[in-house]
Amino acid sequence: MNCKLQHVFLFLLLYILPLTVKAQKNNLSAAEQQQVSIATPDLFERSNVFNINLKNLLSKEYSFPLPVGKATLKNNLSLEITSAKGDIVLAMFDGLVRLSRKIPQYGNVVVLRHDNGLETVYAFNEQNHVKVGQRVRAGQKIATIGGQDGRIYCLFSIMVNGGGFNPLLVVDARSHKLMKHTLQCRKEGKFVDVSILQPERKTVASLDPDEVKADPFEASTTFKLDLEKIEKEHWAYPLPGSHVISPYGGKRGHPGVDIKTCPNDNIVAAFDGVVTRSGPYFGYGNCIVIKHAYGFETLYSHQSKNLVKVGQKVKAGQIIGLTGRTGRATTEHLHFETSFRGRRFNPAVIFDHVSKRLRAKVLVLGKNGSIN
Repeated sequence: MNCKLQHVFLFLLLYILPLTVKAQKNNLSAAEQQQVSIATPDLFERSNVFNINLKNLLSKEYSFPLPVGKATLKNNLSLEITSAKGDIVLAMFDGLVRLSRKIPQYGNVVVLRHDNGLETVYAFNEQNHVKVGQRVRAGQKIATIGGQDGRIYCLFSIMVNGGGFNPLLVVDARSHKLMKHTLQCRKEGKFVDVSILQPERKTVASLDPDEVKADPFEASTTFKLDLEKIEKEHWAYPLPGSHVISPYGGKRGHPGVDIKTCPNDNIVAAFDGVVTRSGPYFGYGNCIVIKHAYGFETLYSHQSKNLVKVGQKVKAGQIIGLTGRTGRATTEHLHFETSFRGRRFNPAVIFDHVSKRLRAKVLVLGKNGSIN
């Protein structure tokens, strides 16, 4: 959500915004002139961008101006907060009173300059209770609500660098709660663009078909899969504690890898996926095939017993069967195959059979089923 700051050329803001020192000197008392002329940290002195972190503020560091009031957004620049006569107006954050005086058309006005770079404006007060230069705490009484034309309300706005922006970027009008995010303020010429800084998403690869919705090959003929970015809960070595008794390939063109432990050991799913085969299959004996994202499949065979059914969703590390010697097998073991888009490839491309871990590499996947 972006909100372009607007310099509001209302009579009120012509008095209170530090657009020119001359204008302020003509309208402020001597004490106010002194306070306005005191150097304040230049928000954009070192950079044209700074952030305001609202997420980590403690409850005592924030207060809604009128906790029992009803807030309505006006012109995307201010909140009209209605309440009962005599209610107390509170400071939103810790800060310094920059202005406290009566302004024609807007009654008694208080402007607070806060330590986080924001300024808040409280207008139409019946009475101000703070003085220029005074330090205030969040939740401190700064005024008594006033209003005009028989209506009781406070006109509240938030500014950065002399420009107002939508207060809903900071506070929820209905619940009065502070928005838990970080604002980014970027100076662009005479204006400041205020937006919500989106947290950097941790790039996590997954082979779960439920999580991967888009087909990367619709836009390109190749796709890079970083195995290191697949988190531990999303992969598992299919037979922990095993050792290889027959590798992939060789003279007989072995289409997978045979790994062995003891009879009836637990076989687990290598990745999240959906079971597409579970039952006897020619020389494979009891066989399980699991479909993963991007066109990957894993095959597990010779089980003494399969523990999953076709159509079942499984998670990486979930027990799917027990080692056996069904089908064409001379000893109890797991025959494990990996394929991509219908083409078998060496499981050692993705798994280190010694460490029982995924390899730290980036696979370049081709739309034609190639893996590099």
